[in-house]
Amino acid sequence: TMSIFKKLFGGSEKSENKKLDLEKLLSSDDTNGSIIELDNFIGELCSYGDEMDKLTEEQKLFYYNQCLEREINNGGFNQYFFNSSGDFAHKTIQSLQTIGANKTADILQKAIDQFPNSNVPEDRTERQEILEQIEETADVVWEDLDQKFFSYEDDLNTLNIEFVRKNKDKF
Repeated sequence: TMSIFKKLFGGSEKSENKKLDLEKLLSSDDTNGSIIELDNFIGELCSYGDEMDKLTEEQKLFYYNQCLEREINNGGFNQYFFNSSGDFAHKTIQSLQTIGANKTADILQKAIDQFPNSNVPEDRTERQEILEQIEETADVVWEDLDQKFFSYEDDLNTLNIEFVRKNKDKF
């Protein structure tokens, strides 16, 4: 049955080939393109957050950072907290600090501070219920923080790719 499963779901061959491209991705001048490709690879690996235990610690950190950036670029902090990416809000503070993106970590912390006791529930339903109660006032703050995020005081692409380069064997 495994081969049928592999045929249906594209098994591991595809991802192993991608894995061998890491050197190419790291040496590419298109840092943004490399990050998107890595993000897609890791996203598939963990079923887009549903199976985080399939990732190394380093892959998790990379994934948390990309979730943040993807969601903020799509719909700001409100969307980040509303979607499953919000599950990782507290862990993302640490993943940003790990790569040296301290200014971005501070922005995220201020966004988190809009929640009661600065606590973002990992449970999405619980989080969305709180969001409904706080978003009227929180949105004002979040919109300001969205703009701060977009000024990219931390060069996230470079910091993320450097982190991958330093931990190549874990990707």
